[in-house]
Amino acid sequence: MRIGVPKEIKNHEYRVGLLPSGVRELTRRNHKVVIETQAGAGVGFSDEDYMNAGAIIAGSAQEIYQFADLVVKVKEPQPNECLMLKPGQLLFTYLHLAADAHQAELLKASGCTAIGYETLMDADGHLPLLTPMSEIAGRFAVQSGAYFLQKATGGSGVLLSGAPGVLPGHVVILGGGVVGESVLRVALGLGARVTVLDRNINRLRQLEEIYGNCLHTLYSTTDAIEMELLDADLVVGAVLIPGGAAPKLVNREMLSLMKHGSVLVDVAIDQGGCFATSRPTTHADPIYQVDGIIHYCVANIPSAVARTATQALTNATLPYVLQLAEQGEEALSTPAFSGGLNVKAGQIVHPAVVAALAQ
Repeated sequence: MRIGVPKEIKNHEYRVGLLPSGVRELTRRNHKVVIETQAGAGVGFSDEDYMNAGAIIAGSAQEIYQFADLVVKVKEPQPNECLMLKPGQLLFTYLHLAADAHQAELLKASGCTAIGYETLMDADGHLPLLTPMSEIAGRFAVQSGAYFLQKATGGSGVLLSGAPGVLPGHVVILGGGVVGESVLRVALGLGARVTVLDRNINRLRQLEEIYGNCLHTLYSTTDAIEMELLDADLVVGAVLIPGGAAPKLVNREMLSLMKHGSVLVDVAIDQGGCFATSRPTTHADPIYQVDGIIHYCVANIPSAVARTATQALTNATLPYVLQLAEQGEEALSTPAFSGGLNVKAGQIVHPAVVAALAQ
């Protein structure tokens, strides 16, 4: 099969769909791999590194899309990339279509077959290609939240770890899944007070068993969220409905409960965000304020640590790329790709995406 890897063009997106090690695995199986020039530069890999692994270097994205049977990316294709996709071509990347009707229409018009990293599910019901980026986004959410709590960046001036004789900051996490647990691990490591809200009692019980009395858990209701917002310094939105739009858990009126200079980090922004006042931002301009509350809603958080993120992502995606290269579209009918198919022959086929776009 012919595999193409374009350079990512989303704002401040430095990750790449394949590393040279992955190229070598493919080329030793007699597949042809074409990489757009400088595609790996943001994570420290040169064109020469890719050529040494057996790749051909292309001078433009157009060459990639014309050549490839399978396009491997990281972020959702931008509008001009969608226009280069062809009928029957396989696209393997993050899509997040539930919050992006325009991209959905462009992918339908292209006639391509699009497989979303974020909806592919394993036999245990886990999301193996979303998990590594969720882990990184959760850990980075605390780092970015702590930074924007600084007075010089417009925050309230709270140090999450506190100081002798001074209470530590309060981190409130909405959602106890992969992102939520990653947030709490880092926040607890800093010495912050941490509360996790979720509607899965078994998950809350599991988190308490792991982290003990260092952690406070609450069943998630509107009353409980409002109560926690009163004392929150950093609130992290970490709710996920696989393939679907994130629920809006904090409305604008609820912001008035919070202390000025507190920070909201919406890790769910790729799926529309779980704060009503959220809108996507970029690493170039990551924050804005609403009613004195700082909002951090970067839609590609892991790209801030692109080298670590690319290594973690490609460790997870490579087995699936190899299967697609060997089996083509037939791979999509195997259990390994359960839930991954989002678009086929001009139609949205993932039920949760269909439902979200219909709203």
